[in-house]
Parts: sequence; structure tokens; C-alpha cells
Amino acid sequence: MCSLINHRRMHSGERPYTCDMCNKAFSQQSYLTAHKHIHSGERPYTCNMCNKTFSQQSRLSAHKRVHSGERPYTCDMCNKTFSQQTRLRDHKRVHSGERPYTCDVCNRSFGRQSILTAHKRIHSGERPYTCNMCNKTFSQHIHLTDHKRIHSGERPYTCDVCNRSFSRQSTLTAHKRIHSGERPYTCDVCNKTFSQQGQMTAHKRVHSGERPYTCDVCNRSFSLQNILKVHKRLHSGERPYTCDKCNKTFVQQSQLTAHNRIHNGERP
Repeated sequence: MCSLINHRRMHSGERPYTCDMCNKAFSQQSYLTAHKHIHSGERPYTCNMCNKTFSQQSRLSAHKRVHSGERPYTCDMCNKTFSQQTRLRDHKRVHSGERPYTCDVCNRSFGRQSILTAHKRIHSGERPYTCNMCNKTFSQHIHLTDHKRIHSGERPYTCDVCNRSFSRQSTLTAHKRIHSGERPYTCDVCNKTFSQQGQMTAHKRVHSGERPYTCDVCNRSFSLQNILKVHKRLHSGERPYTCDKCNKTFVQQSQLTAHNRIHNGERP
């Protein structure tokens, strides 16, 4: 009888159990109990392989697939497999184009709640993740994980074509397109194709004229973050690229590369 009542709430939308800490509501008492572990910090479920702890049994079950390699959820569009049902659901939005999570500040929409949460930190300036080696802060935990590999030198992702290794999975995925020639991102204005999403996003500013990156010293604006970064060196005097032959310094890597031709006897 209890299972039937819980099932009916899926149709009715009834959520009678409310957290007294944050007022979030749930359809089942067990969901509320699990949720409360977020506030208490309690993590009663422990992995018997690596001793990592979790606030919910379902998260422990999903985590164990990291060790087993099990990926029981398959996309019926492209046959890609996933270790968690929620990741399959999020992935399917790549095919459907659905972006149900919208930022209430800038109206940009996203396919996953977690991406929206991370995006909102752009507006709030929140950077809750701190490197314990250099105290640099990050808006996303994955960015902290990637950053720590600068200190450790770890490059765990290796290309199976040329054996070049990378510190981030996303960088390896983009690199592999050099070998495959794949350019899956297409500009809807001029049909130019790109191997990376970020390249297409930057390219679209050619059409829109958008220059979202502004110098806080002189208010000059730029279409790309890395161009702003180089520009700021005009104000700071920073010249991070040094010739190993004559110790001359440069603002940009390309300037150093061009300079090195003097020593090598090359004609540009």
C-alpha cells in the first residue's frame, strides 16, 4: 500500500516531506532522511574498496561502478554507456537539444543542473574550492582537480595514436580530433566547423561583435579571455617568456618563437 502511495505522488507531484533546514520538499520520507545528511555532514555509507564515504546509499552504489567498470545504462541513440542513470539522462539532452536549466541572471540555459550551479558562480564570484599547495581558488571542483596536476606533474590521459599524454580528459578528447579530423561543432551563421566547442563559441563573436572580456585598468574589451590576459601584461609589465640563449623576455609566446629564429638563422 505504501509503495502505491509513493508511486501516485509521481503523477500528482505531491511532496509532503519538508526539510526543516532549507524547506526543500520530497515525495518520500526516505528521500528526506538522505537529504538531511547534506546539512549534518553525515556520510554513513563507506566503499569497501577505497574507504570513500557517501551521504546516500545510491551514491555509494554508483561509485562502486568506478571500481567494477560496470556501465549498465545505454543510450538508445548512439549506444554510449554510462555508470549512472542520471548521466544517461543528461547525455540524452545532447541528442534532443533540451536545456531545461536556466540562469535567472542572464537567461543562459543548460542541459544539467550541476553546470547551471557552476555557471552561477560567474555572476556571484564564488570560488569555493582552494588548492592546498598554492591557495589558488576555483569555481568548480573539477578545475581544482585538474589544477593540482600542475603541482604533481600527473598526466593520466594518454592518446592511443601518438602516446602524447594530458592532464585532462577533455584535452585528450579534443586532441584526438587532430588524428580523426572530426570537427563536430558547426557555426549556425556561416557553417564553419570546429573541433572544439570553445573555438566555435569564440568564433561566433565575429558575427555578433560581442566582446565580453573587459580590462579593469583601461576598460578596453576583447572577444577572447586569452587576449585580455595578454593585454593586461601591458599594464603589469609582466614578460613571462624568456629566450634561453640571450635571456631577452617577451609578453607572448609567439614573440619568443619569432625571436628564436634570429638565433637559429631561420627567415620567417
